[in-house]
Amino acid sequence: MAGLEDEIRELEDELQRTPYNKATSKHIGRVKAKIAKLRDEAVNRAMKSSGGGEGYSVKKSGDATVVLVGFPSTGKSTLLNQLTGTKSEVGAYAFTTLTVVPGALEYKGARIQILDIPGLIAGAAMGKGRGKEVIGVVRSADMIVILVDVYNQGHVDVLMKELYDAGIRINKERPDITIKKTAYGGVKVSAVGALDLDLDEIRSILSENKMMNAEILIRGNATQDELIDAMMGNRVYIPAIIAVNKVDLVDEKVKTAIEDDINRRFAMNPAMISAATGFHMEELKEEIYQSLGFMRVYLKPQSGEADLEEPLIVRTGSTVEDVCRKLHRDFVDRFRFARVWGRSVKHPGQRVGLVHRLREGDLLTIIIEH
Repeated sequence: MAGLEDEIRELEDELQRTPYNKATSKHIGRVKAKIAKLRDEAVNRAMKSSGGGEGYSVKKSGDATVVLVGFPSTGKSTLLNQLTGTKSEVGAYAFTTLTVVPGALEYKGARIQILDIPGLIAGAAMGKGRGKEVIGVVRSADMIVILVDVYNQGHVDVLMKELYDAGIRINKERPDITIKKTAYGGVKVSAVGALDLDLDEIRSILSENKMMNAEILIRGNATQDELIDAMMGNRVYIPAIIAVNKVDLVDEKVKTAIEDDINRRFAMNPAMISAATGFHMEELKEEIYQSLGFMRVYLKPQSGEADLEEPLIVRTGSTVEDVCRKLHRDFVDRFRFARVWGRSVKHPGQRVGLVHRLREGDLLTIIIEH
């Protein structure tokens, strides 16, 4: 493992030293692709070297899963207790949380599972500490709360790097890139819209993954990093917010300086909270709810009025099939058709199938075989 880490570090140093211009872009692309490949190799080795630790397998429940990510002793357990009422053991020493502790936050009709995981440490993405298991839990989450405290806001950089190195892309859209391996014909690129990458750059990146023949379709512009991510094929794209804890321990001037610094460097407005006193907890709940992108769908019986009191909470972009699965596992198999009233259809009561995408406030009637 040490050999791989040294090799990655040398390549990263080389990247730092190489100025980016048209003449060096091909070389830089190849070095970046090599780093991505070695990093994946290191993570895979770490995964194989030992099995998952006890308590790391968490069954997802509720409408979405949010994971609290931070260094040890930043107040994740206290925050979980504040948000959900779950009693996670809180101690004044590092690594109090030895297993993943789940709690449920009920907010605006949504049931949100919140996971308190062991603190991330530098090198977690490469499997250090409990890194491999912890990263596995983070990768399967619907949203991340990156938690630091007022004395260690610099930890945001380390946490962001660990998440990035583990193939987790924060607050980014998945690039619209399709790579199809072919048996012959070299590398062919089709682009929809302007593309800054040239063919030589693309070929040098793909060659690092022994991909000499491929058809590539890129919609919209793409960077070298986005092409590498598409080539690796194992990246996850997760919304995240930064929360700065223990703000009750510093004055307004320090608070404002921390807020401005994080905003400037990460283009994110941090939630300034105190888990111990409950300060800004309602605002944090609202931000979590908004970041998860929930919408309300109202169910209407075939012959009757819609239930406007208790909407079904689903994620934005959900289909009729997603709703069927949420209601009952048999509904998809027994599905005949559905009728929808609302903004997702052209006329009231329109007949739709399982793939129909619903919108906020839609009324839905599902017809199944009895």
